[in-house]
Amino acid sequence: MTVISRIARLRHPGVFRDFTWPPDLPTFGRFNLIYGWNGSGKTTISRLLRALETRTAPADGEVTLSINGADVRGDGFGQATVPVRVFNRDFVLESVFPVDGHDVPPILVVGKESVEKQKEVEQLKKGLAEAEIALESGRSKKGDAEKALDKHCISRAAVIKDTLRSSGSSPYNNYDKSNFRSRAVKMAVDGDHKPHRLSESDRETLLAQHRSTPKPKLQETSYELPALTTLAGAVSQLLQRTVLSAAIQSLKDDRDLSSWVHQGLALHRSRHAEMCLFCEQTLPADRLTALEAHFSAEYDQFLQSLDERIAELRLASTAAATLSLPNRAEFYEDLAEDYDDAKSALDRAMETAKSALDSLAQALETKKGRAFTGYGLDVVVPDVDSGLVERVNQVIRRHNDACDDFEARVREARQLLEADSVAGALDEFQELLAAVEASEASVAQATANTDRLNGEIARLEREIVEHRKSAEELNEDLHNYLGHDEFRLQIKDTGYTITRAGAPAQALSEGETTAIALLYFLKSLQDRRFDLTRGVVVLDDPVSSLDANALYLALGFIRQRTQDAAQLVILTHNFRFFRQVRNWFHHLKGQNKTDVSQRPARFYMLDCTWDGGHRCSSIRPLDPLLEKYESEYHYLFARIYREAQATSSVDLEQSYILPNMARRLLETFLAFRQPQVAGALWQKLKEVNFSEAKKVRILRFLHTHSHGDAVGEPEHDPSLLGEARSVLKDLLEFIEDQDSKHFAAMAELVQPTAVEGDNE
Repeated sequence: MTVISRIARLRHPGVFRDFTWPPDLPTFGRFNLIYGWNGSGKTTISRLLRALETRTAPADGEVTLSINGADVRGDGFGQATVPVRVFNRDFVLESVFPVDGHDVPPILVVGKESVEKQKEVEQLKKGLAEAEIALESGRSKKGDAEKALDKHCISRAAVIKDTLRSSGSSPYNNYDKSNFRSRAVKMAVDGDHKPHRLSESDRETLLAQHRSTPKPKLQETSYELPALTTLAGAVSQLLQRTVLSAAIQSLKDDRDLSSWVHQGLALHRSRHAEMCLFCEQTLPADRLTALEAHFSAEYDQFLQSLDERIAELRLASTAAATLSLPNRAEFYEDLAEDYDDAKSALDRAMETAKSALDSLAQALETKKGRAFTGYGLDVVVPDVDSGLVERVNQVIRRHNDACDDFEARVREARQLLEADSVAGALDEFQELLAAVEASEASVAQATANTDRLNGEIARLEREIVEHRKSAEELNEDLHNYLGHDEFRLQIKDTGYTITRAGAPAQALSEGETTAIALLYFLKSLQDRRFDLTRGVVVLDDPVSSLDANALYLALGFIRQRTQDAAQLVILTHNFRFFRQVRNWFHHLKGQNKTDVSQRPARFYMLDCTWDGGHRCSSIRPLDPLLEKYESEYHYLFARIYREAQATSSVDLEQSYILPNMARRLLETFLAFRQPQVAGALWQKLKEVNFSEAKKVRILRFLHTHSHGDAVGEPEHDPSLLGEARSVLKDLLEFIEDQDSKHFAAMAELVQPTAVEGDNE
C-alpha cells in the first residue's frame, strides 16, 4: 500500500527552488532509496515529512505532497491523518538528546496483565473509528450547510449593495454578507418580516427617493378658482333686468342698430353737433329729444354695470388661462406622479372655469343689445372644486419638507428598501439557518461521543500502558549493538534518561549519539500510538559517523524493525550504506518485474545544479551506474569522463560540482594504486611518476574548489573554474597513464550506448 506517491511540488524550501515531480519519474513505492551528497536537499525532504508527522505547516516555501491519491498542501498538514515517523537530526535533538534537558519521551507498550482491558480498548477504538466517521460526516454536512447559507447571504447582500449603493458616504457602499445576516437574524427573532414587505408602487417610490439628488424649494400658488355658481347668479340677475324709458320700437327690436345709434348720439352730444354726422343733414329737433329719451341715464348706467361685470369675467378668464405652475422636473421623482395628478385635475378645472367665464361674459355682451328685455341665463355653469389648488400646494409643501430633511428622507427610504429585500429572502434564510443549526447540533453530539470514547480509552490505557518493558528491550538492543552495557535507558517519571555507567550520559561521540538515537527510533516504531502497518517510516542518513561494522549492524536493525511498514523512505549520502540498502531492495519479492509500477522498491537521486547563482536541487531517477555497480567510483568516473569529452561551451555554474567529484574520484583511484602510502592526497600524488606541472595543477584545482563531500559554494575566483574541463582531461590522462587497461575498461563502460544497452 503506497501512502505518499510523490512530492508534487517544492518551491523555495531549502535548495528546492522550483521543483515539480516530472511526469516520467516513477512514483514512490513501498520501499524507496534516495541518494544524494550533503547539501543536495536530503534534510529538506526529511524536515517537510517531519512536519507531516507533527501536523504542522513546513517552516517556509510551498510544499505539496500526493498522499493516497490526493494532493495535500503544506498548510493542510494539520488535518492530515497519515501516521509518519521521521528519523533525522531534528528528531535526535528534539526527542533523544533535547537541548533543554527534558527526559526522553516514553515508548509505550501493553502490559501482559492488561490483556482484557486492551481488548476493551480495541472495541472502544472500533466504536471511536465509527464515531469519528460520523463526526467527519457531520462536519462535512455542516460545512455544506454553512456554505449554502453563506452563498445565500452573499448573493442577497450583493443585490442590496447594488441597489442601494450611492456616491459619497453610504453604509450600503460596503454592504456585505455579515450585514445581511445580522439584519435577517434580528428580523427572524422579532418575527415581524411581513410588515416590511413593500408593494410594487411603494418600492418604486422609495427607489426614486434613494436615487434623488437635492433640489431647491418651490413657491406655493396663491391662485383661487372662481366661484362659478355665484358669478352665474349675478349674471342671471343682470339678464333679467330691463331699462324703463320712452323706447323707440325700431331700436328696441334691432340690437345692432340700437348700439350704432347709441354710439352716434354720444358723438353728437360731445360735439354739440346740429347736423347729422353721418348724412350732414339738419337733424329734426324732436329726433334728438326722442333718442335721448330712448337712451336714458338709467340705460347708460345699466350698460356700464354690464361692462364692469364683463371686464371682471374676462379678467378671471385670463387669470385661469395664464396661471403658472412649477415644472414636473422641479419635484423629487417620488413626488412627480402625485404632482402630475394634482396639476392635471387643476388644469381641467381651470379649463372648465375659463370656458364658463367666457360664456357668462358673452351672455352679458348679448344683454347690452337687449337692455329693454329681461330673460333667463341659458348657459349651464358647472361647479369646480376649489380644493384643487390646495391639493397642488400640498405636493409643493411635501417637496419643500423633503428639501429641509433630504438626508433623513433618503436614509429612511434606503432602510425601508433594505428591510423589504431582507424580508423577501427571509424564508429561505431561515431554512438554511435551520439546516446549519441542525448540523451543528449533530456535530456537537458526535463530538461529545468521540470525546467520551477518547476519555474511556485514555482511562483504560492509563491503567494498562507501561514503558518499563520498552526500556528493558531497548537496553538489550544497545548491548547487542555496542557489545557492552555502559549506556542504558533508565526510567524517570513518565520518560527515560540516558546514563553512562549509571550517571547521566555526557559528551557522547557522534557515533554513540547516532547509535542510541537510531535504536530508540526503531524501538519507537513499536509504540502503541503508531500503527506501523499503516504508517510511513523515513530515515535520513541513519548511519552518519558509524564505522563499517556498526553500519552493518544498523542495517540489520533497520531491516528487522521496518519490514512491516506501509512505506519506507531512506535518504543517504553514505555510499556503503546506499549499496547495502540497494542490494536489500534488489532482492525484494517482485523487484524483477518488467513493469516498474509493480516493483516494491524505487531508486532516486538528488541532482544539485546551479541556476542564477543559486544551488537548485531536483529528484530524478538513480543514475544507472549507481544502481548497477557496487562502487560509487563508476558514477564519478562517468561524470568526469563525459564532462571532459564534451564539446559544448563550459557552463561556469555547472562546473562548481566538478572539483568535488574529481577529488573523490582521485582519492578512490589512489587508494587502490597507492595503498601503502598513508596521509593526505598530495602525499599519495608525490609518490606517483607523472608530469609535475599537471600534478600541481590538479592539486591546486581540487584544493581550491572541493569541499570534502559537500557541494561547494562559488566563493573562489571563478576564473579558475573556467579551466575545469582542461584539468579534468589532465586527471583522466593521469589515470590512463597509471593504469591504461583500467582506464580503457572504464571508458568503454561509461559510454552512453554501453550503459543504455546494459539497462535494457
